Amino acid sequence: MSNFSIRVEELGKKYFISHEVRGNYTALRDVISHKVRKLLRGQVAQKLVKEEFWALKDVSFEVMKGEAMGIIGHNGAGKSTLLKLLGRITEPSSGRIEIYDRVATLLEVGTGFHPELTGRENIYLNGAILGMSRAEIRRKFDEIVDFSGVEKFLDTPVKRYSSGMYMRLAFAVAAHLEPDILIIDEVLAVGDAEFQDKCLGKMNEVAKKGGRTVLFVSHNLAAVQQLCQRSIWLQNGRICKVGQTQDVIEQYLKTQERDGKLTPHSNKEIYISDFCAYSPDGKLIVPGSDCVFKITISSKIASSKLHFGIGINDKMGNRIMTPFTRFDSDGIALQPGINEIHCQIDSLPLKPGLYDLHLYAGSAFEAYDYIAGGINLKVHPFPFFKYQMPDEGHGPIVVKQKWF
Repeated sequence: MSNFSIRVEELGKKYFISHEVRGNYTALRDVISHKVRKLLRGQVAQKLVKEEFWALKDVSFEVMKGEAMGIIGHNGAGKSTLLKLLGRITEPSSGRIEIYDRVATLLEVGTGFHPELTGRENIYLNGAILGMSRAEIRRKFDEIVDFSGVEKFLDTPVKRYSSGMYMRLAFAVAAHLEPDILIIDEVLAVGDAEFQDKCLGKMNEVAKKGGRTVLFVSHNLAAVQQLCQRSIWLQNGRICKVGQTQDVIEQYLKTQERDGKLTPHSNKEIYISDFCAYSPDGKLIVPGSDCVFKITISSKIASSKLHFGIGINDKMGNRIMTPFTRFDSDGIALQPGINEIHCQIDSLPLKPGLYDLHLYAGSAFEAYDYIAGGINLKVHPFPFFKYQMPDEGHGPIVVKQKWF
């Protein structure tokens, strides 16, 4: 018996995109007159030209039985196309797929729910659509309801559910399938932080305790890191890297964000030459993790009592916080040559997102160097965070708290 669960060889998926052929019209009057002439002549249909587009090209990899494999990449990289091919939802244009076990796909949570039916009725309907027998659904019914947390509204039509309740129930049904291979496309947007934790815990249980194979697509890199031993990085329909998840994510991040490399100011005596942000434990920067900012300073002279600051702005340009040596010391001395200045923030309180950094180096009265933005800090979502993330409008800061 083969130890492989999935084998893919030189897989490709081709589509044709239609484009309307237009004349070289530059003035509005020319465009209007052209349309009017075509309508008067009864030529409503436009001449179209087809362009060949490969959503996937020459993709090859193997997944072992019982392995959790992550798939990462930007929107449009080909991730969902790959899952649809593996789930036999669409046919490949080239290449070969070998699947040795029973497959269940969870590509769109809630597919198959009927809004007029109650939650109870939709459990049976959706379970049947996903391949569960009536006896299997009946056996797992209480477990599904308990997992979803919608017991109080079980006999209410789902059209009256909130979007969160709807998605919780839909995922609960899908999560209790028992296939040999479970294919999952971005489901951790379901519900609040507590329910997301339950979702990932259930997938961990399926993959590690159940010994089943999991293919997991997500933009939540921390979730991929927690769940998957190996990962695939797709870009423009091709594989950039396959390997250990930590290595794949590190390579992916290096190409996605500016890493703080700056243009030297050789005419200045003291200037900022480099910058980076990292977590001391070597993992992704997430809400609540410790974070270290490292500013590299090039100095042509020795200097004492210099101050350094880091302005952290949100995507709209609003200042969120400003770690600054003035709040903690009388300044830091520099030696001629390369100096590294570190600032550690324990339990980083920022919500997930991309932040714009401004860097300052100078005395108490004069700025020797100032970098006005253009350096990114990426705070990744963390599904195991045990408290509720604020919604939009509740502010950019999330802190650990105790109520009594």
